[in-house]
Amino acid sequence: MTPILKTKIIEVCDKKIAQKGSNVGLSFYAFFANKNDNPELLMEAATWWIQTHQLNHFEKAIKIKELVKNL
Repeated sequence: MTPILKTKIIEVCDKKIAQKGSNVGLSFYAFFANKNDNPELLMEAATWWIQTHQLNHFEKAIKIKELVKNL
């Protein structure tokens, strides 16, 4: 995982947890704008989420943050 994506995921998880609490769930789309302005980064996140870890569509932000921090 690139440092850019790792940083982005941690920042988004922190923001969502602060806004909605530790039980908040999210999908890998939460890390991107509604526009597909960075397809390479989107595919990297999708591959990590779906193929590498076989995560459900929605997962707890705390779980995702811990997975990313432990890379």
